[in-house]
Amino acid sequence: MKRHTRLTAAAAVFAGISLIATACATPADPAGGSGATPTDEGSSASAQGRVAVSYPGGIAVLDPETLEVVAELDSDEFTRLNTFGDGRTIAVTTSEGFQMLDTVEPALTDVVFDASAPGHVVVHHGKTVLFDDGTGTTTILDTDAFADGYDGLPETTTYTADAPHHGVSIVLEDGTLVTTVGTAESRSGAVALHPHDDHFDEAASSDQCPGIHGEGTAADEAVIFGCEDGALLFQGDEFVKFDAPDEFGRMGNAFVSESSPIVVGDYKNDPDAEGYLLGAVTLIDTAEQTFEVVDLPDEVQYTFRDIARGPGDLAYILSTDGQIHVLDPESGALTGAYPVVEPWEGPAQWQDAHPAIKVNGDIAYVTEPAANAVHAVDLTSGEVIATVELDHTPNELAVAIG
Repeated sequence: MKRHTRLTAAAAVFAGISLIATACATPADPAGGSGATPTDEGSSASAQGRVAVSYPGGIAVLDPETLEVVAELDSDEFTRLNTFGDGRTIAVTTSEGFQMLDTVEPALTDVVFDASAPGHVVVHHGKTVLFDDGTGTTTILDTDAFADGYDGLPETTTYTADAPHHGVSIVLEDGTLVTTVGTAESRSGAVALHPHDDHFDEAASSDQCPGIHGEGTAADEAVIFGCEDGALLFQGDEFVKFDAPDEFGRMGNAFVSESSPIVVGDYKNDPDAEGYLLGAVTLIDTAEQTFEVVDLPDEVQYTFRDIARGPGDLAYILSTDGQIHVLDPESGALTGAYPVVEPWEGPAQWQDAHPAIKVNGDIAYVTEPAANAVHAVDLTSGEVIATVELDHTPNELAVAIG
């Protein structure tokens, strides 16, 4: 069954965000890319980054082709792993902040961006943006900041919201900063800010996105945020609200391809539902400005870790039946399924280890915690081309391959 609703437009003036500081450098040319992948003459991997998998108390670095364990590095009991965008670096969220993991060396470097509650990391058009939930501070730096090594903290620009909250920020090609608005108790929307020397000026805002969460950027820099009652689009210096077909219709994560206008989002319409398994997705066409909910077959259930975009701009859903289901965002139809792992159950807590999928090119990397395994799957054929059994239970997964 498909349910469909069209958008309603919304824009509201927001006040209360304040600029605290900028660092010592003017942002680099926003038209620039992320730069060349750095090289390391002392590494057999040269410029080739790797796959990182967290486990309780550590991180395993894997060869992207064979999945051989290249190194095991001690870390916090629970860490999150975030692709930095340079084909080499992983931003590891630890108790100290965002610590840079060099997957080529490999080593956890001494470069740490202090954060009391490190949250989302967003990469777009040559900028990597870190958000500290504990202070509401956005830190902006060039994605190629470590091209010459990890000898110290690079130049950054910072912006701090009026109140700390679980938020996210992105910098667009023209330098516009789009960032969430909220407090520790609630989140309401987002604001777009234009940079001017040592400050930002508000360009647009919306307070029509309760519980705003997550971010994804589709074709033509269409930025989507999830709301508890739909989604919020920012494009062309204006916000547009999409209303869900249900009174409570939460989208929390956006899965995008920058060559497709269609965003695939997760979807939950029962605020009292227990657990973290979901059985429907949203399809948001940012060009046509439509919002659609597609209910999946009963056997296809997933969590926030289990959707990725891949070859052909298709979506790939790692389901509790142990298969990767192929979803065509254009039609909303499931067009294929590849068995990869054994059937699994949803986690009791979101942090608990459960299967996850990340895609690089045609290859999907899939964790199977019940077997302490990681698999590499060719998404063009469905073939499992490599498997490794670890000495630990894999949890978070990130890919840093140039």
